[in-house]
Amino acid sequence: MQQTGSQNKRILLISSSTLYGSGYLDHAEQEIRDFLGKVEYVLFVPFALYDRDAYATLARERFNRMGYELESAHQVQDIAHSIEQAGAVFIGGGNTFRLLKALYDFDLLSPIRRRVAAGMPYIGSSAGSNVSCPTIRTTKDMPIIEPPSFNALGLVSFQISPHYQDPDPNSTHMGETQEERIIQFLEENDTPVAGLREGAMLRVNGSSIVLKGVKGARIFRRKHEPVEVQPGAELNQLLARNTESQ
Repeated sequence: MQQTGSQNKRILLISSSTLYGSGYLDHAEQEIRDFLGKVEYVLFVPFALYDRDAYATLARERFNRMGYELESAHQVQDIAHSIEQAGAVFIGGGNTFRLLKALYDFDLLSPIRRRVAAGMPYIGSSAGSNVSCPTIRTTKDMPIIEPPSFNALGLVSFQISPHYQDPDPNSTHMGETQEERIIQFLEENDTPVAGLREGAMLRVNGSSIVLKGVKGARIFRRKHEPVEVQPGAELNQLLARNTESQ
């Protein structure tokens, strides 16, 4: 999977849009403000949810309160042109399979990759974070629709598993835990996976990857024990592709 150039990348990947006890993007507001800076116009991609009008209204109201103009991709005449004109792109959460299929249907993968490589800020939340990865193979979502490929934007070289939940030692549930599913992924792939707990986010600036937010994360690598990391940690080395396993 081809990656975008690393020097100009500005990416904010949020595990979840809503944290328990707070409203939509409340827990990420300060990070979003700091990340976007003087950006005025944000293009919102609402394709992960079925009701795009309602989703756009929610996102527009929230970004307006933060001082940003927001337009939804499903309400413009030429989405690719709007991507070229946008100060930033925000791809919201929902179902990752539905989202990726729409990105293929509207032929948006290349325009987004090109603009991010040129330095346009990219914000993803949940499914929007999933599609920033090389593939969507570490999503928790049900495949309610079939995209042409699991290959995604490839803005980063690692995988993300949002809404990461730790195994509950007192649970009687006999199904696979999220950790077990990530380990299964690593049995077949050598791409590192960041299990982002709700309230955690990754900020990428050029070649720097820093864990932000109010919760930690768990980093999984093939042939390595999982590593627990806390907000403020530099993750460049942990999320580098494991060439030893090839």
